[in-house]
Amino acid sequence: MLNIPQILATELELKPYQIQNALELLAEGATIPFIARYRKERTGEMNEVQLRELADRYTYLTELEARKSVILKAIAEQGKLTDELQAKISSCFQKTELEDLYLPYRPKRRTRATIAREKGLQPLAELIKSLNIKNPISASLEAEATKYISETTGVKTVDEALKGASDILAEEVAEKADLRAYIRDYLLEDGVFLSRIKDDYPEGTTKFEMYRNYQIRVKNIAPHNMLALCRGEAEGVLNFDIGFDEDFILSYLESQEIKTKVRVIRDFYQGMLKDAFNRLMKTSLIGEVIADKKIYADIESIKTFETNLRELLLSAPAGMKPTLAIDPGFRTGCKVAIMGETGKFLEYQAIFPHQAAEQRTKAAQTLKNLIEKYHIELIAIGNGTASRETDEFVTQVLQALDRKPIKVIVNESGASIYSASKVALEEFPDLDVTVRGAISIGRRLQDPLAELVKIDPKSIGVGQYQHDVDQKLLKKKLDETVESCVNYVGVDLNTASKELLTFVSGITPTVANNIVAYRNQHGAFKNRQQLLKVAKLGPKAFEQAAGFLRIRGGDNPLDNTAVHPESYPVVQAIASDLNVPLNQVTQIAEKLPKANLKKYVTDTVGEPTLRDILKELEKPGRDPRAEFKYATFKEGIKEISDLQVGMELEGIVTNVANFGAFVDIGVHQDGLVHISQLADRFIDDPKKVVKVGQVVQVRVLEVNEKLKRISLSMKAIKGNRQ
Repeated sequence: MLNIPQILATELELKPYQIQNALELLAEGATIPFIARYRKERTGEMNEVQLRELADRYTYLTELEARKSVILKAIAEQGKLTDELQAKISSCFQKTELEDLYLPYRPKRRTRATIAREKGLQPLAELIKSLNIKNPISASLEAEATKYISETTGVKTVDEALKGASDILAEEVAEKADLRAYIRDYLLEDGVFLSRIKDDYPEGTTKFEMYRNYQIRVKNIAPHNMLALCRGEAEGVLNFDIGFDEDFILSYLESQEIKTKVRVIRDFYQGMLKDAFNRLMKTSLIGEVIADKKIYADIESIKTFETNLRELLLSAPAGMKPTLAIDPGFRTGCKVAIMGETGKFLEYQAIFPHQAAEQRTKAAQTLKNLIEKYHIELIAIGNGTASRETDEFVTQVLQALDRKPIKVIVNESGASIYSASKVALEEFPDLDVTVRGAISIGRRLQDPLAELVKIDPKSIGVGQYQHDVDQKLLKKKLDETVESCVNYVGVDLNTASKELLTFVSGITPTVANNIVAYRNQHGAFKNRQQLLKVAKLGPKAFEQAAGFLRIRGGDNPLDNTAVHPESYPVVQAIASDLNVPLNQVTQIAEKLPKANLKKYVTDTVGEPTLRDILKELEKPGRDPRAEFKYATFKEGIKEISDLQVGMELEGIVTNVANFGAFVDIGVHQDGLVHISQLADRFIDDPKKVVKVGQVVQVRVLEVNEKLKRISLSMKAIKGNRQ
């Protein structure tokens, strides 16, 4: 069997001790964020990306080994396991190769070859096979086949006997691993995807129009095109297949299988091989190639989704300040919710600024009173229906105020999903769903990460064909992304929701509930050690979680940093040597350059951890997210009909796909900046130029009101980061 650690070390270009130690830590239940942050000495400073790649590949190889054991046992029970076959199976690196080797021995339903064997035609097939190898001067297949005509077996004619022998040999050929691998590789390399829109859909009536007469090399198809073809076929709009040179494949099969120069045997083999390919190989191999490209498209699309989600979750927070949030609406009015400095919901009002003048005046006074009453510093306006009209209304109200809050239009994708969810119902059981939506919009502005973790990532609106990709893999990768982001930023132990706490390293949903319950009963945590009093939070969970949980204004200033409690003695030693009182340790920055790192190295704390500690002490309690910025939409541009070609506008990137980026410019319909319009140079990956949440300047290239399509460009516009 395979030496998995050695294989991983070679594949990932890491040292054996790194692989071994990382696998041991994972086996002990350590999370990847914890290992990457606090066990750098053991892993040789492996980062999260390397650790996740290691974990995924280790899982694949261990599953492969388990499958090998099952297959070897199954073949051995049939009495067909040879040393050569065992060696081939044991040395497999890929599941596809393994299943190819197992194919001839896999239990199968009754086939034409099975029926032929039941009729006693296996010896005839073996004879023809031997004649092909021995290469006699001449041969009479009819004469040999005559011997197998029998009323008992049901073989009535010579043709029937030869056909049965051909069926047996065709099945053997179709199950040869090396032949299948070659043809599969040929289809992947030289095949062409061909698609046609069904006749039921006249030109211009379907969103799959570009695939009406579409063809592209299999190896060159982009992930989004592959997923579009799969969706179009699933929806019954189009058919797609793989085109290839069948004569080339048949010539290859003949070159591999035909050994004789005797014409009658060659003719027999040519017919048999054509049947083997067309009846037994073509459909399954085309299916495997399509599945292979679908897996590739899934993986690439999920990577894009991961990147977009990470950028969205790590969007700069406007800060925990008094916030007024508005969920806009015309007929039903605007829902206004007030949140305090901790995100706590304080008050709700409904205003109707888009109806009669009297109602508008009343709405303006209500808004003014709320801003003054709660000393509002932030105003969040959802970007849905009536967003721009509400934005203009709020601008007018603010003109009369001396102290003007910062006003931001917030992407409300998924807010309605949250407001009707079990999470929202538990959080605000007595509030209407529309009020919950307004609260979510406001909290997104205060701290996007803390609020967005409450929503299924698929509902946030940053994916590409997210409903078409492997759902199990998508969930796994998005959960990993959320976990990574939460632990990267850190969590305020005294304000975090149970949903946010659940993503902290080492904390299960049950423990998260218990932390909130303990907080509600005993008040705010004063120090990290109090966590050990929480039900079901033992030493192991404490070890995994403590460094990622922050306590502001607690007993120990180090509890508001990413320094792990296990390293507190080292910090105390550094502070003592620098003559800094422990309660002033966060003011140590100016004296840190004098610290001699090597002096504090121990068996468990090496230079990597010490570097992290010093870096943390330079800016204790800092938020690693970027500085808060927001887009200002152009006045008077509220609908797609207001746009004109050539206009230059400010917008915010809402989604990035591998063909370009979508930008909200304030007209209720995102515009597309195609990859060719992202920069003044060639770009092979939009993620290299733009990211979700980025404020950009764009120029309108084309507007199609009927199809609600807006084409934008970022080329040759000052202010864009290229």
